[in-house]
Amino acid sequence: MPLTGRAALLAAIGSVPIGIWEPSWTGILAVDGPIALACACDFALAAPVRRLVLTRAGDTSARLGESADVTLTVTNPSGRTLRARLRDGWPPSSWQSGTETEASRHRLTVPPGERRRLTTRLRPTRRGDRQADRVTIRSYGPLGLFSRQGGHKVPWTVRVLPPFTSRKHLPSKLARLRELDGRTSVLTRGEGTEFDSLREYIPGDDTRSIDWRATARQSTVAVRTWRPERDRHILLVLDTGRTSAGRVGDAPRVDASMDAALLLGALASRAGDRVDLLAYDRRVRALVQGRAAADVLPSLVNAMATLEPALVETDARGLTAMALRTAPRRSLVVLLTTLDAAPVEQGLLPVLSQLTQRHTVLLASVADPHVARMATARGDAEAVYEAAAAAQAQTERHRTAEQLRRRGVTVVDATPEDLAPALADAYLSLKAAGRL
Repeated sequence: MPLTGRAALLAAIGSVPIGIWEPSWTGILAVDGPIALACACDFALAAPVRRLVLTRAGDTSARLGESADVTLTVTNPSGRTLRARLRDGWPPSSWQSGTETEASRHRLTVPPGERRRLTTRLRPTRRGDRQADRVTIRSYGPLGLFSRQGGHKVPWTVRVLPPFTSRKHLPSKLARLRELDGRTSVLTRGEGTEFDSLREYIPGDDTRSIDWRATARQSTVAVRTWRPERDRHILLVLDTGRTSAGRVGDAPRVDASMDAALLLGALASRAGDRVDLLAYDRRVRALVQGRAAADVLPSLVNAMATLEPALVETDARGLTAMALRTAPRRSLVVLLTTLDAAPVEQGLLPVLSQLTQRHTVLLASVADPHVARMATARGDAEAVYEAAAAAQAQTERHRTAEQLRRRGVTVVDATPEDLAPALADAYLSLKAAGRL
């Protein structure tokens, strides 16, 4: 069967003796005028890249671990058909390793005066803002021998939010909150709580809850029921200094602290408390204040999305001063920071009394599960030495926690998977005891 089109042209070019062919227009004209004419026509019929009109639409945010679809619309205003390969450039962290080539490259054909939509699916591997880079287009002629190439800047930003993996614990914590609120079980008594109603005494009730005046007016013993106070102020203080950059497993400590703060923020806002956020190392990195209950969680997630640890020592004095300015009235101040001995003893302890005199202070710290595994290791000399080192680290950590407790601080020390529910439980316990 005779060859036609591009195949015939390639065959003709391939049949030219090596000593005569040169990859230039002069060489082509010297060999075969029709071949040169075909190549020139192929180049001339390639649609111009600069005249293309590109616009974007699609997702502007996604949680870490989820995908985001960004649509690129390519409009061809020229009178030639666009046959092209397109690369939609984004930072490397916009995809999982090894998937960029497949996700960012597209083939398309756009007739004159028409438009086509391409969808680039991002799956970011880091929090923060991912901004689109240059869109590179290579436009081919009908025979595919020659091409035009150019680029367009088409701005777009996708904000990658914290994953909030502890959301699964929220229903159980809300159930316990309803217990404390008296909607699913007997209301509790605690110092500083709000009076709710009277009911008949049940053996086992706290005798301090007996209302003697009401008892005198009826034939049964009456006790007061109480509900935890609402509209308390919760200040989440996120340490973004050097120690928060240390990795525990596959993620830095600050990510586990953020997850715990999100669960506590969601729970406290449902409880009717006001929730603020302060992220600090040597300066304020994020500040969320005065949000309505429905806006608390979205505001916290958005503020945390772009936070990255700073490789500097946290200024504990500046952090304390800023916390006091942010919470002028009595509040629950939740410090999400380290329990390492040096930063606590040299930085936090000297200024801690300024916080504890005015506020209830709760400190939450991320523990490394690898240290716990090392402490139980045995079998050879190396494992024994590792166990000894781990035991020493745990002892120092427990001693630091005890120093904080003696100064009136509630301490939560848990692994990344357990920190969020443990912090929520500590908050509910303080609420039940009337200490907020």
